[in-house]
Amino acid sequence: MPFSSSAPDVADFLLLSPQKNLANGHILLIDKPLAWTSFDVVGKVRYLLRHRLGYGKLKVGHAGTLDPLATGLVVVCIGKATKFAGELTNEDKRYVASFTLGARTPSHDLETPVARGGDFEHFSEEDIRRAMRSMEGEVMQVPPLFSAKRVEGKRAYALARLGEEISLPPVPVAIHRFQLLSYDPLNGVAVADILCSKGTYIRSIARDLGEKLGCGAYLSALRRTASGRFTLDDAVSITDFEGWVELVAG
Repeated sequence: MPFSSSAPDVADFLLLSPQKNLANGHILLIDKPLAWTSFDVVGKVRYLLRHRLGYGKLKVGHAGTLDPLATGLVVVCIGKATKFAGELTNEDKRYVASFTLGARTPSHDLETPVARGGDFEHFSEEDIRRAMRSMEGEVMQVPPLFSAKRVEGKRAYALARLGEEISLPPVPVAIHRFQLLSYDPLNGVAVADILCSKGTYIRSIARDLGEKLGCGAYLSALRRTASGRFTLDDAVSITDFEGWVELVAG
């Protein structure tokens, strides 16, 4: 989804220099490390700008949550650029995802214990590629029970952790591309390139791929490589950004 006509050229927001007043608007592309939440990233950026560069009550937000077990691109909006966070959140996302076949977990990733599924040894690369292609398009996707969706005012993941039986209604999403990149037949690990709409759960894709193949599957690794027009190639690490802040702070 493009910016509205009232939005300045995105290139103006990406330029970062010691002389720039970040309160006037900046978009920071961060390569999120494993185990950090998107809120952790925003909190760290906000702390550095407020306490090391003296920006005071500077607004900082992000344009799309990334799970703690995932790494990769988080789009951070600073100052006046926060007004465009909603538009940026609505843009498509791209991932490189690793799916482990022949096993399942309640959360569809490594947050919960792994249980053995069905046999996967007989699958060829073409079998997996065909299954992935069949999942492309506009679909109704059931979110994971371990998600931030609300059920009668409570977060689904909180109820799931208590062992309560809940059901979540399917939501419309679009899987534009689901392409196999590599397959390790010994360990049953399929790596794929995924381009999808906002709100798509890659963990649900793992569950649905396992059901389609009949052996079960869970998401064993996830890296966001693009969000709309922004790519991971242009992102910096938290450590590098902290170094830039310290350089400017003198």
